[in-house]
Amino acid sequence: MTKRRSLRKLRSETIHVDQFLPQPPAKVWRMLTEPDRLATWWTAGDIRPEVGHRFTLDMGRWGVQPCTVTEVEEERLLSYTFAEGEMDWTITWRLEPEGAGTRLFLAHSGFDLDDPRHEMAFRNMSGGWAKMLPHLASKLEETAV
Repeated sequence: MTKRRSLRKLRSETIHVDQFLPQPPAKVWRMLTEPDRLATWWTAGDIRPEVGHRFTLDMGRWGVQPCTVTEVEEERLLSYTFAEGEMDWTITWRLEPEGAGTRLFLAHSGFDLDDPRHEMAFRNMSGGWAKMLPHLASKLEETAV
């Protein structure tokens, strides 16, 4: 039984969402990495695009979540842990130029669907992220460079 469980733990699920944004990568990057801009479309937090930076994101009724930046490629890639010590997920943003705009890819990974809390979060967050990226697009339209 132990062996079977450990094999299942190796398989994790990932939410994948992408969104075309008519703004250039530099503007999208600022919405992901500047705390005041991040708060306009998702949540408050003291994020900084610097590997090793520890920060928190205030997820309202789900509490303040500890995070650590794990990977940064300026205006191309931002990855950080999310809900460290509790859920231990990873959120990765990848930006690719597309014409005059940007294709933004999100991967929210590390869901163990054998864990009921992870399974419920996976279901809820799949739909949530699908709504959140269009919300980001509308906020980008309203935001000055």
